[in-house]
Amino acid sequence: MKQQVTNFGRFYSAFHKLTIHGEPDEAKRQFVFQYTAGRTDSLKEMTRKEYTDLCIAIEGMNGTRDELKRRRSIVLKLMQELDVDTTDWAQINDFCRHPRIAGQPFGKLTIDDLMALATKLRSIKRKGWQLKKDEPAPANPQQHITYLINLAGNGMTSYN
Repeated sequence: MKQQVTNFGRFYSAFHKLTIHGEPDEAKRQFVFQYTAGRTDSLKEMTRKEYTDLCIAIEGMNGTRDELKRRRSIVLKLMQELDVDTTDWAQINDFCRHPRIAGQPFGKLTIDDLMALATKLRSIKRKGWQLKKDEPAPANPQQHITYLINLAGNGMTSYN
């Protein structure tokens, strides 16, 4: 079987937040053995579904998953208040990819990134910034022309 999962960052991120009594390597092998139904004790031999199920379970054990959902919800609400269309994932990701916002797509943001982004969005909101929308130019722009009378030269001078 070809290796289906090559990046184990999600697993180790959640796994290291667990309080493990005893040998952590043995605990890791036991988790993998359990979620592969006894087929293997190696992360490299897991299917993508087994790996995803294992990560969700570990994130549930340490509360990471719920915290991530809560932080994402907060950030999305703040984006809505700044007139970002939160029903369009492309617009959300484009907004987050801007280097002065987060510098990466929304789905890649960690809990710490989301906390920093929420602070940044609140600051932007407090300063009164809104997403610039393409507004049509007025049909009849009003010009203000001021005429000054030159009493000494008997002529009119206009200034725009």
